[in-house]
Amino acid sequence: MEKTNPKFDPTTYFMTASNPLHKQYLALRKYFVDGLTAEQVALETGYATATIYSLIRDFKQKLDFGYDPFFKEPKLGRPKLDHGGEINRLVVAYRKQYLSVPEIKAVLDAQNICVSETYIYALLVDEGFAKLPRRENVVRNDIGLSGKIEGCSALKSERIRYDPDPEAKPEKFSSQLAGILLFLPIIKRYGIDKLIIDSDYPETSVITRLSSILSFLALKLSDIERYSMDDAWCMDRGMGLFAGLNVLPKTAWFSSYSSSVTREMNLSFLKSLRILWNDNGLLSNTVNLDFTTIPYWGEDDPFENNWSGKRTKALASLLAVLAQDPDSGLLCYSDTTIRHKNESDVILEFLDFYHNDPKVSSNLKYLVFDSRFTTYQNLNKLDKQGLKFITIQRKSKKIEEKIAGIPDESWKKIRVARANGKGRTVTAYEDTTDLSDYDGKVRQVFIRATGKIKAAIIITNDFNISLEDIVRKYAKRWLVMRLAG
Repeated sequence: MEKTNPKFDPTTYFMTASNPLHKQYLALRKYFVDGLTAEQVALETGYATATIYSLIRDFKQKLDFGYDPFFKEPKLGRPKLDHGGEINRLVVAYRKQYLSVPEIKAVLDAQNICVSETYIYALLVDEGFAKLPRRENVVRNDIGLSGKIEGCSALKSERIRYDPDPEAKPEKFSSQLAGILLFLPIIKRYGIDKLIIDSDYPETSVITRLSSILSFLALKLSDIERYSMDDAWCMDRGMGLFAGLNVLPKTAWFSSYSSSVTREMNLSFLKSLRILWNDNGLLSNTVNLDFTTIPYWGEDDPFENNWSGKRTKALASLLAVLAQDPDSGLLCYSDTTIRHKNESDVILEFLDFYHNDPKVSSNLKYLVFDSRFTTYQNLNKLDKQGLKFITIQRKSKKIEEKIAGIPDESWKKIRVARANGKGRTVTAYEDTTDLSDYDGKVRQVFIRATGKIKAAIIITNDFNISLEDIVRKYAKRWLVMRLAG
């Protein structure tokens, strides 16, 4: 065989540095084997004496950790991609559950089975599987991911080590939900992670309270519904990384953790969040309040029936209250312990929560809610406390007759902002009226039905705000609470 480099001298190769790493090796050999001083080695190699001392120090540290900086242990033989056909069996089984190639890749990664998407795609073609059609997110969440494949299960959740590990090897894995990682800088920016760490939420030696709360948040951000019926997401390494874990815990852990969280823990955390939002100037002088129903699908029925507007029927459910800032969209209060007997007094409980913290200077002025949220008697209490309310009044035959008698020229056109920024024109008329169990009068604003705008009657105890601002403030509740629902 003819030499490609006839001038090549093997002796020169071993005696002359051909690259920086080789040069460092020869320098260290002169120091440790030949017994030269650092100054002598520097003189022969062209390094500075300080550089030689740095090389010696780093070399010793790496050896202490069992790491060879110059030579890697060779791995003999070609690695087998699929020993015994197990990988092929798993790929076929997952496709039968309607998983796409990237989803199969993510699930296999969670089991430390490293194959490429190209390999999976080629295998499925060989097995005669057709390409999956494009699917909406709802369809993807509802496909047969809840079923478990025999012999396939996610790894046990473990905390990710952030301290340097000399034996750790770089990992590569696929994730279908890696987009939630973009929320981590936001959590870090506002210090929400520190609030969770300092909270009273439970934790274990394996899963900290920060990882626990972020695990729930990962499911929420990924739009996963009914987590107790779906275990596939705990195969996704990207979701685990969001919570500081290798993978998210399984469904049984979520149910067990939820049972150990008390109302007092949630209230304490909500108060800390409120201080945080206030310090960052994210709370306005207005809060939108609304009830929402959380359906219960279990066999036993320990809950009351509540009306669900989304399903247009009453069903066994938790009745929850949400308090939201209309400008920032932040949910600043919630409670899922509402019963029919205390439903109308929830607004007073919210005010107790909002005003009992001396650390926060409250600038709350307006409460906005619908007609069934509380009683006229409680409206009177709000007025006595100096709070302004904007709410809807229920229709009656007398009110309808009053509206019918308003001349057309008395109605006023008002421009109301919409979510798309284009705005919408409504027609309104205002008057004053008396309410039962309420001292004094309130402003009464009639909104005429036009096109998609439904007729409504707004009442408020604020006589200083303009008619336009009254309608706009309540219109914000329509927009924001739809998003919250």
